[in-house]
Amino acid sequence: MRPATVEHAPAPFPVIKRTGQTVPFDPAKISEAIRRAFLDVEGTDAGSSSRVRAVVAELTEAVELALLRHAGPERAVHIEEIQDQVELALMRGGHHRIARSYVLYREEHARARAAAPTPTAELHVRLADGSSAPIDLERIARVVREACEGLDGADADRVLADTRGLLYDGISAAELDQAPVLAARALVETDPDHSTVSARLLLDVLRREAFGALGLDEPSDHADATARYGDYLAAYVRRGVDLGQLDPALAEFDLDRLLAALRPERDLEFTFLGLQTLYDRYFLHSRGVRYEMPQAFFLRVAMGLAIREVDREARAAEFYALLSDFDVMCSTPTLFNAGTTRPQLSSCFLTTIPDDLPGIFGSISDNALLSKYAGGLGNDWTPVRGIGAHIRGTNGESQGVVPFMKIANDTAVAVNQGGKRKGAVCAYLETWHIDVEEFLDLRKNTGDDRRRTHDMNTANWVPDEFMRRVRADGEWTLFSPDEVGDLHDLHGAAFAEAYRAHEAAAARGERRVFRTVRAVELWRRMLTMLFETGHPWITFKDPCNVRSPQQHAGVVHSSNLCTEITLNTTARTGAEEVAVCNLASVNLARHVGPDGIDVEKLGRTVRTAVRMLDNVVDINFYTIPSARRSNLRHRPVGLGVMGYQDALFTQRIPLASEAAVEFADASMEHVSWHAIAASSDLAVERGRYASFDGSLWSRGVLPIDSVELLAATRDEGELELDRTQRLDWDALRERVRRHGMRNSNVMAIAPTATIANITGVTASIEPLYRNLYVKANMSGDFTVVNDHLVRDLAERGLWDTVMVGDLKYFDGALGEIDRVPDDLRELYATAFEIDSSWLIEAAARRQKWIDQAQSLNLYVSRPDGRALDALYQLAWRRGLKTTYYLRSQAATRVEKSTLAVTDGKLNAVAPAAAAPAATPPPSAAPAVAPPPAPAPACSIDGPDCEACQ
Repeated sequence: MRPATVEHAPAPFPVIKRTGQTVPFDPAKISEAIRRAFLDVEGTDAGSSSRVRAVVAELTEAVELALLRHAGPERAVHIEEIQDQVELALMRGGHHRIARSYVLYREEHARARAAAPTPTAELHVRLADGSSAPIDLERIARVVREACEGLDGADADRVLADTRGLLYDGISAAELDQAPVLAARALVETDPDHSTVSARLLLDVLRREAFGALGLDEPSDHADATARYGDYLAAYVRRGVDLGQLDPALAEFDLDRLLAALRPERDLEFTFLGLQTLYDRYFLHSRGVRYEMPQAFFLRVAMGLAIREVDREARAAEFYALLSDFDVMCSTPTLFNAGTTRPQLSSCFLTTIPDDLPGIFGSISDNALLSKYAGGLGNDWTPVRGIGAHIRGTNGESQGVVPFMKIANDTAVAVNQGGKRKGAVCAYLETWHIDVEEFLDLRKNTGDDRRRTHDMNTANWVPDEFMRRVRADGEWTLFSPDEVGDLHDLHGAAFAEAYRAHEAAAARGERRVFRTVRAVELWRRMLTMLFETGHPWITFKDPCNVRSPQQHAGVVHSSNLCTEITLNTTARTGAEEVAVCNLASVNLARHVGPDGIDVEKLGRTVRTAVRMLDNVVDINFYTIPSARRSNLRHRPVGLGVMGYQDALFTQRIPLASEAAVEFADASMEHVSWHAIAASSDLAVERGRYASFDGSLWSRGVLPIDSVELLAATRDEGELELDRTQRLDWDALRERVRRHGMRNSNVMAIAPTATIANITGVTASIEPLYRNLYVKANMSGDFTVVNDHLVRDLAERGLWDTVMVGDLKYFDGALGEIDRVPDDLRELYATAFEIDSSWLIEAAARRQKWIDQAQSLNLYVSRPDGRALDALYQLAWRRGLKTTYYLRSQAATRVEKSTLAVTDGKLNAVAPAAAAPAATPPPSAAPAVAPPPAPAPACSIDGPDCEACQ
């Protein structure tokens, strides 16, 4: 079998051969290559098969269309790009055996070419002014070899050979810069070290761009750039201030003192995904020309956070050390805006929408202003009257809450955060609202599009009383909030009592708009829509309120965009509060060794991180006064964790195990203890937050103690949670009672998708998505390979081309790859190979230590109503406050990768999990009858949400 070779024939675009020669595109060559592929795998009889002829024609057309989409009719396409698309077309068509053989053939011949590269005639680069110059192959070789230094798995000769294959006479300067990067990133699948190589090659491009933008001579290599960092830093700050991008106060810092703290060698530690993400979306630029280097970026953020400190240089150096070493990472808004002239640093905003037109449209306007500078939004829509409710001003009937949600949806799309990422909002509705059934349908792709919100996230705000009715197979009554307004602010026993009173009033004819349904049937619809569309998420009202430290100061009416923030909100009354939270995440992978947690380092990191977050409250640029008023009064922050799965790998702990649950418990206990202690120490230094008196903190009730408050509201069997404690909590309770707290809330675990990309670890508390896949985000497509697995397989002599092909064939899962040892299959089981009840058990152990909540995704490999019911009943019984996405393998768009120059993306329906799920932890969830098996219509594009962090 031979891959496509394109040499002659009329074409829509030119093709670059490996010699650098440009020739026309000829689709007939693709057809012939695909036909031969079928012959090699299926035998000579396949050549005369009408089925094969039809498939060849279809695949050839798909390849040509894909090339036109990627290249357009003008740009030259390299032969490797064509072969990539052939491979992807075979995968899309389900021809996995042929695609696998094709991959192996390409790899074999690529190695042969690397061993004996084709001689290349002298080539020239086309410069920006239209002139040309010989390509400096010696410099390319020097830069590539420097990029491979210290990386055992990097193959400099192969990168150089593949780079030469991408060059052609008349190549543009920009394409020449990208050629080594593309060559290295294509080898990521052969060894993950090539991701670091790609990043270092991109760094070379960035160094020359940034130094040139500041009028400095371009550095010849990393050592040259390091030696001249002082000149660069001073010029960088001047340029940023002159452009009006950097806060002029940064020029007042002692830059020489900060330069001593700078660590330019940390520029070499990025993965390609991490540095490309920073390059595309974070680094400061002028008209698209970047002038901010990675260490200047981290220093700018640190200086911005230390700008009001007494010894600001010392604090900036302290903050910089944590950020640049990836020990902790601030959320995306903080990274975007710290140290700039408009420092909107907060991550999340929560609002309650009032039930009047000025209030509704005022809230939508607030959404736009909050979203403009990178905030994620959570809207509580429960107060808005439902369909059929009386409108006194017009003597008409309401059309319900959905039309207004549609407007909020379109506003989020329109305000896209300066092109840096999509605006995002989540709508919350309590389960008793009369419009809840229409609310469940908001993300469907069928029905009246005027009553659909395709871009807005949705979440159910579920009271405990509803869960009890489900378990008892009882009835549930839906109301319009204009007639039962007290329910919105009630929870626990008070809610249950008032709700039953409203039901009795409805039975007497004293409520105009209501409807009674079977609770189990509504629950089934909730789970069915969650599986079909990924929405609405399931979040629990009572645990969020009963365990809230701030229950004396208001009510938690919703969570945020990613379900980890649980803060009070009030509607627009002139003194309304928009809740604000400021986020950062500790990288657990940097705080564990083979023997467990580095407790001392973790404590230091957490304490510094809490100080950084508290600074955000005062430095922050507030776009609406209600957000400022709320944030300064309560000062909530949300310190979370990420790299949980990497930390387990380091300790050789499978995620689906009791040991992993114990690690989740112990690690979060340490984070909780030190975060609370840090906030209490800040209260001594800076003063208590304004609404401290009357809070749970003021009564010595810490998050671990509030578990008992929830238990008191539940009947027997409704809260099953391990209460183990390891640290000296009595002493900390006394400190908090005596000294107070600087922050009303201190912990929340956000998704961290983007900042985890930057630091090169798994997101948040997520399980491993795939061992090999292509991740697509706003910066492009990136091959992601589990480097832990690669190292283990290499040590056992199992990492080879065939293993790469098998990982592709089985969607990055190890279950059916026979030669993988059982211990590695268990350790590296992917999200769809484990039972999600393990994720709930680990989350429950964390939740007991957290004063807010956590973004918890759940995974199911196939539709199963009873399994979904059991999962969410378990989440409720374990006392979780919220859950996030339900990701279904049958409905998730799977991304496959390709071996050659450009990463490819394949959207297809994945097969059911090949390996049986790991044994679930024991639970006793009574299952309701399963919902009907839904059609797989989920539109979730991949494993990561980039909305909060």
